[in-house]
Amino acid sequence: MQEKVLTIERTGTEAQATPRGWVVRSKWMHHLLTFLVVFGPGLIVMEADNDAGAVSTYVQAGAQYGTRLLWLIVLLLPVTYFIQEMVVRLGIATGKGHAAMIYQRFGAWWGRFSLLDLQLVNFLTLVTEFAAIALALGHMGVSPRVGVPVSAFALMLMAVTGSYRRWERITVFLCLMDLGWIVMAVKLRPSAAELAYNSIVPGIPAGGMTANLVFLVIAIVGTTIAPWQLFFQQSCIADKRLRFGDLKWARLDTFVGACFTIVVAGCMVIAGDAARRHGISFSDPTQMGNDLRLIAGEGIRTGILLLMINSAVLGTTAISLSSAWAYGEVKGWPHSLQLPVKKAPGFYAVYVVCVAAAAAIVLIPGAPLQLIIVGVQVLAGIMLPSAIIFLQLLLNDKEVLGEEYVNKRWNNWVNWTIIVVLFTLSLILAAQVVAPKLFPGS
Repeated sequence: MQEKVLTIERTGTEAQATPRGWVVRSKWMHHLLTFLVVFGPGLIVMEADNDAGAVSTYVQAGAQYGTRLLWLIVLLLPVTYFIQEMVVRLGIATGKGHAAMIYQRFGAWWGRFSLLDLQLVNFLTLVTEFAAIALALGHMGVSPRVGVPVSAFALMLMAVTGSYRRWERITVFLCLMDLGWIVMAVKLRPSAAELAYNSIVPGIPAGGMTANLVFLVIAIVGTTIAPWQLFFQQSCIADKRLRFGDLKWARLDTFVGACFTIVVAGCMVIAGDAARRHGISFSDPTQMGNDLRLIAGEGIRTGILLLMINSAVLGTTAISLSSAWAYGEVKGWPHSLQLPVKKAPGFYAVYVVCVAAAAAIVLIPGAPLQLIIVGVQVLAGIMLPSAIIFLQLLLNDKEVLGEEYVNKRWNNWVNWTIIVVLFTLSLILAAQVVAPKLFPGS
């Protein structure tokens, strides 16, 4: 068999055959090592979206409707992959972030509009992440006035090391910590037949199309596909310096991330369903974890609290970076995790300010934390269609992508269908707000 040589470049990430490096004697090992070099952005962007808001939304869905909405989460698997695959192609083709491309192709007005959209949703989402940290720490006996500032400081240190690779390794490790949700779901002993049926067969939960159900469905869509994901992964790919030779591996990374994220989301629903089956009323995931302790043991309670904090940390670092990258791109500042703080002060300042301001707001007494957490997911669902339209238009721009990498006809059919569905959900939510009695019940 022909000998192959693989050198892992630390300043770039495209695997190349060179006279120096690791000697690889099999084709599959060459592919595996190449994939591991490219691996990261796809998993991170997907699993970081299983943030604190996602935990609250999915667990609430299970607590109110059991596993009856699993089919919706499964349906979102191809949707999330198709959207983020477009981001991969655009990031590799341009070597630029999403905000920079919107400014370049659509002008300053639309660029500012998209940036304002992003920063608003991102900041409110960051508040929900720290709200979740405060809730979880409170149930663990740690004062939020101590735990929240410490968490914020740790998140700042995590990103200002001047090494993209170091940040990525830490974040991938945090993503893999979410395997704990799968372990907990198995321990809660759900009905396998019921899970299979509700994952495959669409249906409306008992009680019909109520206002609560509509609100929660839009929240699920909003938390599974968030606007910041488009900006984050494209900037992440540009910072990691992926090239067209990495495209198939970046697609695989994104697909693996999408599958992992949907499985973890389903396990969160199962946790909520366990509470419903035992007659536990839902207020927030941390309180539910406390109540489940009497039924499933201390391990379940501790696991839910720790994984809630882990999800919030993942969401915070990814969302703050999407804001910092986007702002740096628009301002023309140096904006890379490869750079030390003194060479990219504006980029790191945006990251630090976002983290610090969101943490400070959460410490305001009496804030309705659970309402904020779920409400922001709905806001993200409303703002998502406009972000995807920009992405869709860019992916049909042959001057940017060339003939080979622009959307194919089937891509466009799928993507415009997704956009129409998302717009429809947004209109339904707006109608519900204007006319609360449009749907029966509450």
